[in-house]
Amino acid sequence: MADGDDNSDARFHFIKSGDQANSALDWDHGPDHVRKAIGEALNARNVAFLLGAGCSSLVVDKQERGISTMAPLAKEFCKHPGEPQIDDDFNPIPAPAWALDKADVELLGKLGASLEDAEYSRNLERLMELLYSLRFVYRRSKKATHEASGKRVESIIQKVKSFLWERCTNGEFANGDTSVLDLYEAFYRKLVLRDRSLPRPWVFTTNYDLFNERAMDRLGLPYANGFSGVVERRFNPATFRYALAEQLDLTSRKWSAVDGFVYLCKLHGSISWTEDDHGLFPIPELWPQDAPSKVMIYPTPAKQNSSLGSPYADLFREFQSRVVREQSVLITAGYAFGDEHLNHIIYQALTIPTFRLVIFADPDSNGEIAKLRALNDPRVWIIGGDGLPGGSPAHYFRTIVDHFMPQRQTERIDDAVRLVIESMGSRKETDDE
Repeated sequence: MADGDDNSDARFHFIKSGDQANSALDWDHGPDHVRKAIGEALNARNVAFLLGAGCSSLVVDKQERGISTMAPLAKEFCKHPGEPQIDDDFNPIPAPAWALDKADVELLGKLGASLEDAEYSRNLERLMELLYSLRFVYRRSKKATHEASGKRVESIIQKVKSFLWERCTNGEFANGDTSVLDLYEAFYRKLVLRDRSLPRPWVFTTNYDLFNERAMDRLGLPYANGFSGVVERRFNPATFRYALAEQLDLTSRKWSAVDGFVYLCKLHGSISWTEDDHGLFPIPELWPQDAPSKVMIYPTPAKQNSSLGSPYADLFREFQSRVVREQSVLITAGYAFGDEHLNHIIYQALTIPTFRLVIFADPDSNGEIAKLRALNDPRVWIIGGDGLPGGSPAHYFRTIVDHFMPQRQTERIDDAVRLVIESMGSRKETDDE
């Protein structure tokens, strides 16, 4: 059966100006159309990507190979304590260290925060906002009863951190499966095709994991992530002003930006960041296994040195600075527009006439994505929908990398060679018949 026959019923959408009625594309010719459009967008003067939790999640054969998105994580953590689990030999299975106990649930219930509410069971950041607010109040209260409640709240905060630490450091990806890492490597291979005469691309992410760093390290790509130093690396926002260049002419001191250089900005922190009391630069970067109890999480308004202080203020400032420039393109993937801080900045950018927003998401999504589509703005593109039969939806990171990112010349040659080989094989089969 020909490829066209396989793909004839599969459709995805490339929506401009909010018009979904005339946006359906088939999988025979649609990817070429999107690839060309994305290639043109990547030639804009200022290009930035915003990668959300969906980019680090990869389900293959109904098994998560990466890290689940926020909703499944929140649902797992917010389960109420029940009867002990029993193994096949009828032995009790001890609960994990991060599991909530009845006292935790009772305290939150008394405070009017039911973990069954969608606000918390679908978004751990909302739960953390509540917990940090409670800690703020209890720490400043002189009531004796509040001291015990404060300790309980602190215990729940540590359980959330331990839970996320375990999910971000332990899984199939940490036990030999490279599926997600391979995907990130393929993404960066295609991203660095950008003309060296243009400013280097920026990758912003809300994820805590290290897939971005590991992928670029494996590819040998130089990148700036806001930290300086070698033996003792510390956060210094001034490094975002630096560029890596090579000297072209020793006599005339001519310099040129190094190909493949990338700026990486982790807006919500990282499992490799920790805190100490070292003056102006209190955020060191360590190997994750060196400081699991101090992993930095969530830029919530109630958090010490949160989105109003370093490092988060510096990171959000970089995001705002990049997307509000003239001739800027922001491409979002795996991001459900659930962060008000970022959404506000994106809406600010839309006041710039030369700004373009490319969203990879389900076109039928509700919330902010529906609002953006309702703007009927030709500068807002929404790409997503059904994937190839048996494959991921069109707006999933794997599909974006495999089918919509511009191809390298070597990839085009590889594809051509593969088609020749397949053609030769089919001819041989015909001759044999």
